[in-house]
Amino acid sequence: MFEALLHGLILGFGLILPLGAQNVFVFNQGVSQRTFIRTVPVILTASICDTILILLAVLGVSLIVLTFAWLELALYTIGFFFLVYIGWTLWKSKPNEMNHEIERFSAKKQILFALSVSLLNPHAILDTIGVIGTNSLNYADNERWIFTLSTILVSWLWFFGLALVGRLIGKKNQGGKLIVKLNKLSACIIWGVAIYMALQLI
Repeated sequence: MFEALLHGLILGFGLILPLGAQNVFVFNQGVSQRTFIRTVPVILTASICDTILILLAVLGVSLIVLTFAWLELALYTIGFFFLVYIGWTLWKSKPNEMNHEIERFSAKKQILFALSVSLLNPHAILDTIGVIGTNSLNYADNERWIFTLSTILVSWLWFFGLALVGRLIGKKNQGGKLIVKLNKLSACIIWGVAIYMALQLI
């Protein structure tokens, strides 16, 4: 059982660590929002989405996604346009917007954006479902659930920590200049992911 727990923790951390659109968005909200409590919608949404994907992976949906080529194509196409839109929204943000309540990232918008970068991100889906789903086949019964829960735990701890670090940086940058630079950097990273996805379609 310890092996399953350790395997799940290491695998979960390895998959979530790379700087992708989901991580960028959660971190960005931690930086931008005036208080940490305002980041709860994006933290919960990202964590719940990862939990759903992991559970689906273990339950075998990976076989469906990896079997039908048209489904993978659809995920890449939809994900590309969402990432382009998110990147544009981040790029055009202004310093004065950062000193208020971030109207463009209200709780509702945080949830919608987090849903898009989590559930419409083909890399997140294919990595989570494909890798975790495949690795879960090494275990059975209780050990499989220990493996599954450990990967889920990593996601929840990671997103809370990511938003918290972003918040600590945001508190030291009341003028908004660093936030705007981070937004533009975030936009470039997200557009980079979108371009990579487009190349996969060609």
